[in-house]
Amino acid sequence: MREQERGYSSNYLSVGRSTATVGRVPASSNVLDRAFHALSDPGRRRMLEQLAEGPASVSELARPLRMSLAAVVQHVQVLEAGGLIESRKTGRVRTCTLSERGMRSTEQWLTDRRTVWERRLDLATVLDETA
Repeated sequence: MREQERGYSSNYLSVGRSTATVGRVPASSNVLDRAFHALSDPGRRRMLEQLAEGPASVSELARPLRMSLAAVVQHVQVLEAGGLIESRKTGRVRTCTLSERGMRSTEQWLTDRRTVWERRLDLATVLDETA
C-alpha cells in the first residue's frame, strides 16, 4: 500500500485518506473544541505562555521543555489546529506567534459562560438569603 493511501499516524497527529485528527480530536470538529483540546496539555500551555512574551522559533519553544524537537513540532501543530497560534517558515526556521483571533474567540466563549454562571450564583445567593 502506498504511503498516501495508508496515511500517517502518531500520538498527536493522524492523517488518513479521508479524515484527519489532531490529538484524537477530528480535524473537522469545531475550532473551539480543538482550542480547548490544545489547552489541555501543560506543555502546550507553557508554549502559549512563552509566546505571550513574543514570537519564538520552534527550537526556542523546545528549549525550556523536556521533550524532543519532533514532539514540540507535533504540539505546535495541535496549537495551530486549535487556532491559538500561527507559524511562518523562513528558510529552515519556523517562527510561531499567538493568534489574536483564536485567543480572543476562546476568551469570549469563557467570558460568555462566566456571565451566565455569575448570574446563577447571584440568584442562588439571593434565594438563600431570603429562605
